[in-house]
Amino acid sequence: MGLLTWIIVGGVVGWLAGIVIKGKGFGLIGNIVIGVIGALVGGWLASVVLNIHNPISGFNLTTFIVAFLGAALVLYVARLIKFGSS
Repeated sequence: MGLLTWIIVGGVVGWLAGIVIKGKGFGLIGNIVIGVIGALVGGWLASVVLNIHNPISGFNLTTFIVAFLGAALVLYVARLIKFGSS
């Protein structure tokens, strides 16, 4: 994927995952970072666990789904760590 695609997908997916998991977004840069990290985690999990070849392949529905699930998982784990350490 090109840099612009990573930024657009990351922003949208990070924003959606932030709303679903936390209840609000993280701002533009935060949403992009969460979305890109989520895409990397989701892509890795989809290829290793589900044996999907090239799950993050551009600007398409599969990429959005995999990236969203990865971003939601990242936020969920971060939330567990945050509340577990209190």
